[in-house]
Amino acid sequence: MGNIRFEFATVTLEAELLDTPTAKAIVAALPVTSSALTWGEEGYFDVPVQVAREKAARAIVTPGEIAYWPDGPAIAIGFGRTPISQGGETRLASPCNVFARALGDVKALAAVKAGTKVKVSLVG
Repeated sequence: MGNIRFEFATVTLEAELLDTPTAKAIVAALPVTSSALTWGEEGYFDVPVQVAREKAARAIVTPGEIAYWPDGPAIAIGFGRTPISQGGETRLASPCNVFARALGDVKALAAVKAGTKVKVSLVG
């Protein structure tokens, strides 16, 4: 489906889109500009997209998986432990639709502070 780019003040992350209804809805809304929020080792931000929770939605993700949080609605990028993680897992607030996979190291998002502007665009 192509790639998507997240541009924060000092961090740029590209991700490969998966072939899902959520990915298609996100692409249709691009470009998007929002403000980053943080929750433990997770960055998330509001997006003007309304998509239902998919059957494969889950709260536990692998760092590098880019998720859409239907309850937000927001894009959530977990890169480590959140306040509700158990053990070493990356647990988001509630089940999310995974719609992309990061091509770079998501741990770089640790440098992003709440309030940082983020621009999301399609690559190419």
